[in-house]
Amino acid sequence: MGVQRVLLALLSFSSTFIGSTYDWSTETLESCKGTFVLEGPWFAMMNWVMTCDPANAHYVMSSNFDNFPKGPEFKQMFDGLGDGIFNSDMDLWKNQRIAAQGFIRHHLFHQFLLRTIRDKDGEQAIFYRLVRPRSFTKLQKWLNIGQEGKYKKAWKVVDDVLAEYICQKRKEVNKLNQELVSVDGVDLLTSYITEKESTGLKCDDKFLRDTALNMITAATDTTSTALTWFTWLVSKHPIVENKIIEELESKIPIGEIKRRRLFNVDEVKNLVYLHGALCEALRLYPPVPFNHKEPVKPDILPSGHPVHPKTKILLSVYSMGRMKSIWGEDCYEFKPERWINERGEIKHEPSYKFLSFGGGPRICLGKETSFIQMKAVASALIYNNRIHVMEETPVVPAVSVVLHTENGLMTRISKRWE
Repeated sequence: MGVQRVLLALLSFSSTFIGSTYDWSTETLESCKGTFVLEGPWFAMMNWVMTCDPANAHYVMSSNFDNFPKGPEFKQMFDGLGDGIFNSDMDLWKNQRIAAQGFIRHHLFHQFLLRTIRDKDGEQAIFYRLVRPRSFTKLQKWLNIGQEGKYKKAWKVVDDVLAEYICQKRKEVNKLNQELVSVDGVDLLTSYITEKESTGLKCDDKFLRDTALNMITAATDTTSTALTWFTWLVSKHPIVENKIIEELESKIPIGEIKRRRLFNVDEVKNLVYLHGALCEALRLYPPVPFNHKEPVKPDILPSGHPVHPKTKILLSVYSMGRMKSIWGEDCYEFKPERWINERGEIKHEPSYKFLSFGGGPRICLGKETSFIQMKAVASALIYNNRIHVMEETPVVPAVSVVLHTENGLMTRISKRWE
């Protein structure tokens, strides 16, 4: 089988390795037929299997789901997320998913707005937890220095803001007569506070904090990141931009003059070419570039690689979108047509080869909502403005658990219509 084994004793501390993680993993996975093993020194407890093989992804995310939870180490790495839906397993995860599913599918979910203070220090620190030995991370945490020091400060800001918001929300709910609450006034936290009996969840302040933070991470950070990469890619491909504008114009009522306008949900939800362009951006630059799993029992992946409970399994979503064996020789090209079938309809790819929204039982609850939100923002941005990306600042992925651009996206924007 020829398993590739890479010693990480030096690489873990190499800035060169850290800075080129995405390209390095993609090149290595390409040369190793989609899966390779990384072994660190025994004291570092760093035994990984990295894979972008669709068969492995389907096995881990779906067909043998119960044996591959997020795992306790994932929860330690993302301890800032508490016991929220993205950080929990088994019954706690199932109960939260059931409770959240009904609300997210409700039209009132779009009214859930929570303002808080965020920066990227926490996300970057979490990434370093993935690639450095646990002993090194524990030392930084104990000394409150380096990436762990930044992580602690970042979550302190988040906790303070959310604690104040939850306190205010409880006071508001206590003042209301629940029988007279207007349906339009209900947000996510209010629904959990007022319906705690029906959800079966312990809705104390910690649970509400964890829930709010998990939803912010899912709905805000990943969507904005996807739209940033989409904007950059479209700005580099004027033919794609023109096709998006043509499709948007086809939705405008006959006789309406060309002017600045916003497109409503009914106008954007069936935009095929825009949908394809967004999927291409997500394929090439997935907001969450890696997915982490830990087996409960020893197992053998479809690729033939054995795994055990001490093994970290990293599904490289970033690399999966750049595999010639999966997407063809033109896999590095930005081609919205890739997502359109012969009948001119949206072409749906199986989640195990397009993991931007996860797959299996843990597939993203807000997938359809995210597409509607992205289409609404993207349509307004592209139709109403000309966007020119400044060449002075290189656009490269940041080292973070969310695939931000390292230096933001510097643009010059001008009005397309008066």
